[in-house]
Amino acid sequence: MTSGAGTIRVLIADDQQMVRQGFTVLLNTQPDIEVIGQAVDGLDAIARTAELAPDVVLMDIRMPELGGIEATRRITVEHPAVKVLVLTTFDLDEYVYEALRAGASGFLLKDASADKLAEAVRVVAAGDALLAPGITRRLIAEFSRLDGSRRAPLKQRVGDLTERETEVLALIAQGLSNAEIAEQLVVAEQTVKTHVGRILVKLGLRDRTQAAVFAYESGLVRPGGR
Repeated sequence: MTSGAGTIRVLIADDQQMVRQGFTVLLNTQPDIEVIGQAVDGLDAIARTAELAPDVVLMDIRMPELGGIEATRRITVEHPAVKVLVLTTFDLDEYVYEALRAGASGFLLKDASADKLAEAVRVVAAGDALLAPGITRRLIAEFSRLDGSRRAPLKQRVGDLTERETEVLALIAQGLSNAEIAEQLVVAEQTVKTHVGRILVKLGLRDRTQAAVFAYESGLVRPGGR
């Protein structure tokens, strides 16, 4: 099956057939999104990703054979261009932090509306982070428990950034979009995009979500503010 120009190709990985079919129907109603395949577990997701080269994988966390976290880790290593959007039943899922570290670009609750589902796919495909408020709160709590010895080497890497890049990184971690960062810093959105690109290159990060993780782990952003 071929997609039209600009169409976002999606693979859905979930062990529940009703979930796969439901999301397929919802997403295929969108003019710019096409579900190109389904996977029944983590191993199947890895194989189907290699076969179909989707832009975005909707990944359930809890699946038989191989769970979503390890599948996410392997996919993001073997196929860096593929974005993984993790599906979870609860916004305070115990595996949220692990999946983000594994390379997931964001999270979405399974009971999200059709509009939110489609918008989430678009956001992740565009390279932006997607974190629900409840999930962000949990992440902050997790990062706040990191010990100093683990944080120190990461903090040193922040020194490679310019003052403005450091400022942009902190705003990314707070969940601001490029447009919102541009408005706050009173600069052009394209300027922000340039800063974000340089931040990712300098720190060796794959996307905005990983940049947000780094900002918290390094101590640049702390619970309750910068």
